[in-house]
Amino acid sequence: MASGGYYAAEAGGGFSDGDGATNDKGDKSGLRTALAGLTTRGRSFLAAGIAAAICAYVLGQSDLLRVGLLLAALPLVCAGVLYRTRYRVAGSRRLSPARVPASSEARVHLRMDNISRLPTGLLMLQDRVPYVLGPRPRFVLDRVEAGGRREVSYRVRSDLRGRYPLGPLQLRLSDPFGMCELTRSFSTYDTLTVIPRVEALPPVRLSGEAKGYGDGRQRSLALAGEDDVIPRGYRYGDDLRRVHWRSTARYGELMVRREEQPQRARCTVLLDTRGAAFQGAGPDSAFEWAVSGTASALVHMLERGFSVRLLTDTGNVVPGEGTDGFAGASQESADAAGLMMDTLAVVDHSDGFTLSAAYDVLRSGNEGLLIAFFGDLDEEQAAVAARMRQRSGGAVAFLLDSESWIQGPGSPPSQRCAERLRMLREAGWTTVAVPAGAAMVDVWRQADRERTGLSGAPSTTGGWS
Repeated sequence: MASGGYYAAEAGGGFSDGDGATNDKGDKSGLRTALAGLTTRGRSFLAAGIAAAICAYVLGQSDLLRVGLLLAALPLVCAGVLYRTRYRVAGSRRLSPARVPASSEARVHLRMDNISRLPTGLLMLQDRVPYVLGPRPRFVLDRVEAGGRREVSYRVRSDLRGRYPLGPLQLRLSDPFGMCELTRSFSTYDTLTVIPRVEALPPVRLSGEAKGYGDGRQRSLALAGEDDVIPRGYRYGDDLRRVHWRSTARYGELMVRREEQPQRARCTVLLDTRGAAFQGAGPDSAFEWAVSGTASALVHMLERGFSVRLLTDTGNVVPGEGTDGFAGASQESADAAGLMMDTLAVVDHSDGFTLSAAYDVLRSGNEGLLIAFFGDLDEEQAAVAARMRQRSGGAVAFLLDSESWIQGPGSPPSQRCAERLRMLREAGWTTVAVPAGAAMVDVWRQADRERTGLSGAPSTTGGWS
């Protein structure tokens, strides 16, 4: 995916960006900038020249004075020549891809074009990237001919999800003797979105799919029943068996019944983000596992043809309220999936302590299948979660116990976690305790075995139902 834009800079005393508007603050300011760009070598030469000139004056040595003047003049001449140089270069940045899962690499492509009539000297490129993405990339371009182009690339990688700015790109111009360096920065930057890791989940069959024909589909007429159906005018090619004679007699023209409209089964994925419900931090923490599991469930359910939405404990709904808050079909689903992944990329702990806001959203109507990722639940919040089951066609809960996650892999669920699982099961939930380091695929299959009561039997394949 391409990202970034076209921007230009004048690699001398002036600077321009985008439309080429110069940002030169005057000769005096530019000269001070050039003198401030003297390198350690340039400053050493200047200091040595001044010291030699002073010694020559004190000792009366004219030859030493010539040497001092030569040493002092060389860095000043280099700074003046570099200041007067007007190399106009344009750059662009492209991310491939611009949205990448955690622990995966993205490649950043940089392109520099010399749009001036003169070849450039030695150019040094440096792109600013956050520390979490790796070291700051630096490149040296020896010489770019007039109208020429150079392309370089580097890789970035992060184990932590988030949105990271890339840029602005810095351009450094140096004289052949290394006496002076001038730095110019482009103002344009791009953003790399690191989304949670997504695991491919196997198809399993759990309760909660909308009743009807096919794979999670249900059919409905325009209104409540056959007598209340809203007819429409006959169109060429309509089946005559769908002619609605009562409406035909009323309107005096041939009317037909509307076709039954298929409805996509619905699924709500609930993510508990309460800070009090999770302990620990980092890519291997319980909260990061819950975020990754949420992303995996969202993608899987969209692939199975469900209308899906993301809900958090704060009551926030993605892709948004709209008509019903659920992602629609085809292209709308793809856009909604990207929006949900972008939301999960930056989701953080909330300051809340209850699940009441999420429950208020769920109790507004029958929401179909409910998949929830819970942290620690006290008795009150477990009761709230239990009531969520009443407004759903089916409910599956993955419960992450902070105590067992702190103890490490292989630790059994705590007594409190076992009690919360029992409460949810009694309310009709299919519940699974998630141990530390568990694979999402394994607990996904375990949820299917819990539903069928065959804890040791292989899972049944098929569609979610």
